Amino acid sequence: MGRQHVDHGDIVRFAQDKVNLPKDKADEYRAQARRLRERLESYLDEHPDFTLKKMLLSGSLAKGTALRSLNDIDVGCYISGADAPSDIKALLDYLAERLRKAFPNFSPDQVKPQTYSVTVSFRGSGLDVDVVPILYDGDPQWYGNLVSQDDGSFLKTSIPLHLEFTRKRKTAQETHFAQVARLVKFWARNMKREKEDFRFKSFMIEMILSHLCDQGLDFSDYPEALQHFFTYLARSNMREKIVFTDCYAASAVGSFSEPVQIIDPVNEKNNVSRLYTAAQADAIVDAALDAGDAIDSALAAPTKQETVYYWQKVFGPSFQV
Repeated sequence: MGRQHVDHGDIVRFAQDKVNLPKDKADEYRAQARRLRERLESYLDEHPDFTLKKMLLSGSLAKGTALRSLNDIDVGCYISGADAPSDIKALLDYLAERLRKAFPNFSPDQVKPQTYSVTVSFRGSGLDVDVVPILYDGDPQWYGNLVSQDDGSFLKTSIPLHLEFTRKRKTAQETHFAQVARLVKFWARNMKREKEDFRFKSFMIEMILSHLCDQGLDFSDYPEALQHFFTYLARSNMREKIVFTDCYAASAVGSFSEPVQIIDPVNEKNNVSRLYTAAQADAIVDAALDAGDAIDSALAAPTKQETVYYWQKVFGPSFQV
C-alpha cells in the first residue's frame, strides 16, 4: 500500500534535495583540496628535502559519500624524516610550521593545530581542511602511521588502499552503494540530533554496508536496501565480527576483546569500533529496530499522510513528498 505513496523514486528525490552534497559544491571542495595539494607538490619540486611528502584527499568527499551538511574536508599529509616528532602535540606543531612555510601567503591564523589535526581555513569559501599527519617511511603502498581522530593514537593505514576498497564496492553497485551510504549516514545524523549521546560514526556505517555488499545485497531499491541494513544491525546485535580480505587473509586477524568488532580493511590489527561500549552498541540496535519498524509501517500504510509520517521517523521532518 505505502509503496504507491512513497517509493524508490521519492527516496531518490529526497536524497537529491536534502541529503546529498550537490555536485557543484563537491567539485568546488575537491578543487580547493586539489589546489592545496598542487601548491604543496610545486613547493616539494623546489625543496626535495622538505619533510612533507604528499597530501591526499580522504574521508567522505574522496569516497563520494559526503552529506549536504559537509563543512570541512579531510586530507592526509604524509611526513617523512628522522626529525619528525612522535609526540602528538609536537608533531602537529611541526606540521603546522611546515604548512606555513609551504603556503607563505596564508596568514598564521589560517593554519591552526587542533587536537589531532591541523586546520587550514580558506577565507573565500569558509571551508576548513583538516590536515591529519601520517608518519611515512617510504612504503610503496603508502602505508604510514596516522594520528587517529578517535583518540590520538598512531594507526597503521594507507589512504590509497582505503579509497580503492570503497571504489571496488561503488563499482560493484554503481550509484547505489554511495547513495545508500549517504541515506544511512543522514539517518544517523538525525539520531544524533534527537539523542545527544547517540554514536555511530560514518566509517563504521560504510564498513557494514561494504560487508552487506560483499554478501550480495542488492542496493538498487532504496527502501529495501535500508530495511536490510537495519535488519542486519538488529539480527547481528552489533556483535558480529566483520572482516575483509582485500589486503590480508582472514586468518591474519587476531582476537579482540571489545563488544563491537569491525576490522579495518587495510590493517588487520585495528578494530575501527574499539571505543564503542556495549551500551552504545545496544543504542544503535534499538535505533535500528525503530527505523526498521517505521519502514515496515511506511510500506504498509494506507494513506500518503501516514506513509510520510513513518518515513519521517527515519529521516526526520525534512522528509516530504
